[in-house]
Amino acid sequence: MAVGIFDSGLGGLTVLDAVQKRLPDVPLVYLGDNAHAPYGVRDADDVYDLTTRAADRLFQAGCDLVILACNTASAAALRRMQETWVPTDKRVLGVFVPLIEALTERQWGDNSPPREVAVKHVALFATPATVSSRAFQRELAFRAIGVDVEAQACGGVVDAIEDGDMILAEALVRSHVDALRRKMPTPEAAILGCTHYPLMQEVFQDALGPDVAVYSQANLVAESLADYLIRHPKMMGPGEASKFLTTGDPKRVSSRATQFLRRQITFEAA
Repeated sequence: MAVGIFDSGLGGLTVLDAVQKRLPDVPLVYLGDNAHAPYGVRDADDVYDLTTRAADRLFQAGCDLVILACNTASAAALRRMQETWVPTDKRVLGVFVPLIEALTERQWGDNSPPREVAVKHVALFATPATVSSRAFQRELAFRAIGVDVEAQACGGVVDAIEDGDMILAEALVRSHVDALRRKMPTPEAAILGCTHYPLMQEVFQDALGPDVAVYSQANLVAESLADYLIRHPKMMGPGEASKFLTTGDPKRVSSRATQFLRRQITFEAA
């Protein structure tokens, strides 16, 4: 009954933590492609190749359903994977749709035509690859009209978080918020379009100010996954044990992950 969660590095642990709290009885297999992180500076073909390889590894681990807890992979690879690669008895889902459903106040599975929504000015903070893909804007256009999205590529933030340099990460976040505000002075909502960014959510909120609603993905994805599994219970695979896999150095990744989640996390080689 295992579900797979994939990220290019450690950011997806924010999603895993939320899913574990929402679905404590579901075994989760987490795979971090730490050897190739970050994905946000790679081209789309490279991201696709790495993501399909990772999803296949999670299928082998007994997961029939894989969550791409990586916005870059969701933006650059997911649609192509779903159309040409994912086996008919497997599912690969991304992290954009739950976020957009929350922003547009839609219920899960509401496929009605796009309509006007309350929020008109949205700031998107994401990796360069996610920004260049325009995947967020594409998915939003399926559900809402009249929403102005200003995207800010947040170079360097993921690297700083992965390296554990939170002082640098905070300085970069504040710099990127300043750059966004020069383009959109008064956003009503901000999307943290990278699963690493919830670790800096308080900094984003402080820099943006109290009047900006900040949307983070972890809890939204966990709730959406719970709904999905109620509707598709057969998508829980045969895997029975939770585990953490990495393409990087298991000892180093375990140490960093333990710092992230403030509990002992032990990775093994993928």
